[in-house]
Amino acid sequence: MERLMLIALRWSYRIIRPILFLFDSETIHIFFVRFGAGLAKTPGMRWFTEKLASNSIPSLVTTIAGITFPSPIGLGAGFDYEARLPEALPLFGFGFDTVGTITKGAYEGNRYPRLGRLIRSQSLVVNKGFKNLGIEATLEHLKHIHPIVPLGLSIGRTNTKTYTTHAEAIDDIVYSFKQAESSGVHISYYELNISCPNLSVPIEFYEPERLNDLLKAVTDIGLWRPVFIKMPIDKDDATIRAMLDVIVKHPIAGIIIGNLRKDRSTVIPEESDKYPRGGLSGVPCRDRSDELIRLAYERTGSTLAIIGCGGVFSAEDAYHKIRLGASLIQLITGLIFNGPFLPREIALGLEKLLERDGFANIADAVGIEAK
Repeated sequence: MERLMLIALRWSYRIIRPILFLFDSETIHIFFVRFGAGLAKTPGMRWFTEKLASNSIPSLVTTIAGITFPSPIGLGAGFDYEARLPEALPLFGFGFDTVGTITKGAYEGNRYPRLGRLIRSQSLVVNKGFKNLGIEATLEHLKHIHPIVPLGLSIGRTNTKTYTTHAEAIDDIVYSFKQAESSGVHISYYELNISCPNLSVPIEFYEPERLNDLLKAVTDIGLWRPVFIKMPIDKDDATIRAMLDVIVKHPIAGIIIGNLRKDRSTVIPEESDKYPRGGLSGVPCRDRSDELIRLAYERTGSTLAIIGCGGVFSAEDAYHKIRLGASLIQLITGLIFNGPFLPREIALGLEKLLERDGFANIADAVGIEAK
């Protein structure tokens, strides 16, 4: 019955999608985020979302870094940058949520357009540049939220031209982590976002010595929540291997592969030329994300948990990343193209794929193609 309902919802979304796509991308995004937040506050909805969250598929329940995830399908950073959706997401089948990316200082976002659809390329051009309310305002809002599924907080450096050195960027990032640690909010894990391609000052931490300095400063705080590093996907294999070799020397739980892609060679020029600034999400990220998931799993094995992100539009996409080494999956762009109930569709599809291949639990399939 549930599968039939999801099919009906998918077709309903396909009918209204052309109408939604007539409107500005960011306007529609803001509308649906606020609609979802309002839905979660509807009387009786808390009971309903808790019931949905508890209706997990046993073969998909997994524990990573001491956190139990009722489903391996989560929302990636960049969608809920105002922390409005943690209580709403179980309604749509999400097993975890990441808020942010949040920075020390508030940032209103890069100049318009900040978000554009490449419909034929199945991609979004994203140029928000860490648009967010700032760490203090975000934590104040999260104090009043009791998430039903694991909640992560993505932290990055403030998008500002007032500092230009790595030391200043590290101090900025450390400040946000310290604020989060002392806040008492219900956060399950952190993401450290070092790979956003849309910041005004190019202060990068890809070089091993710089990355080591940053990770030492962050982990020296004595964080009691696990940390995942948001990785780039535009860097070559040698750079990624060098980064992994640094990361495994620190108490880091895992990595997310990966962030937006700057290379536009895989998209249709007539579409992308409308949005000259920003990185690509969706299908253009899929192959490179898969390649780097395999590389990271082969390089680090079980030392680092891997969250796969980039071009997940179906259960088959998610399962491929899992078989290459990802333990969890994040998505955003797939929601825009396939509808808000995609996480539950993927979960049900994964259940069937695991049964087909004889796996009792999702953890048994992790890295099976990379071994």
